[in-house]
Amino acid sequence: MTTFGVHAGLQNIGTEELIGFWGLIERLGFGWISVWDHFYAADASVSATCLEAVSMHAARACHTSRVRCGCLVYSVGYRHPAVLAKAIATIDHLSGGRADLGLGAGWHQLEYQAYGIPFPAAGVRLDQLDEAAQCVRGLLREETATFAGRYFQLADARCDPRPVQDALPIWVGGGGERKTLRTVARWADGWNVPFVSPAEFVRKRDVLRRHCEDAGRDPDEIRCAVNVALAWKQGDLATQFCELAAFFEPAALTGGDDEVREKVGRYVEAGAGQVNLAVRPPFDPEGLERFASVMKLEAT
Repeated sequence: MTTFGVHAGLQNIGTEELIGFWGLIERLGFGWISVWDHFYAADASVSATCLEAVSMHAARACHTSRVRCGCLVYSVGYRHPAVLAKAIATIDHLSGGRADLGLGAGWHQLEYQAYGIPFPAAGVRLDQLDEAAQCVRGLLREETATFAGRYFQLADARCDPRPVQDALPIWVGGGGERKTLRTVARWADGWNVPFVSPAEFVRKRDVLRRHCEDAGRDPDEIRCAVNVALAWKQGDLATQFCELAAFFEPAALTGGDDEVREKVGRYVEAGAGQVNLAVRPPFDPEGLERFASVMKLEAT
């Protein structure tokens, strides 16, 4: 069964408005809400008005009662994976067992530089991602975790209290075919790729399948999700994504009800078990309500 979610940006918005928006998403029948992990706005504005992700992850756990609470995705360069695993295990308790952990290699060089955080080459960040995925998996699934990597080390580390869930889902985000999808195949329960067309989603999922074969893993064990944009009206993409709007066009749901339903169907047929609407302030509650109606979500 396909899950529909909302990936809600944390930039240029206050906490009360964001909490109210989460409540609307849940009432409309969506099954997932995620936030991003940025210190600055994730666009070309260079705005520093952006709420912090772990704090908002915890707040969402406390202000919702049904939806899965995820983050797509935590940047591996911002927190040691053991610190992140501990935080998510605690959020799992706050949510009553609804937390997911998402990891990514990070990309927003501006905020790394502004905060004095090292921003190594992409290959290094992807190797760090692979090690971090192993660390959080050990901490969240085993009584103790020992790991001796190049970038991270654990020595009989414990994560107590244990998460409410026996197997708290671990997601890896990104579309890199040589390293990222290999990490997904080895260590992840879910894979999220943002803003690719249905045809590109098919192609990348085939790459993931080959990595699963190499790892001796059943690809059906991995839940696949895609982030898409929603643009009912002309100009909606530019309103949300400013100068970056053209980047989001291949994955934009545009046109009328039938066109949106048809494109979502193409993602589902391609193997997407989850389709997330990626939205940024100013949010469009009416557009979200229309999507929920078109896809026949069960409002609560």
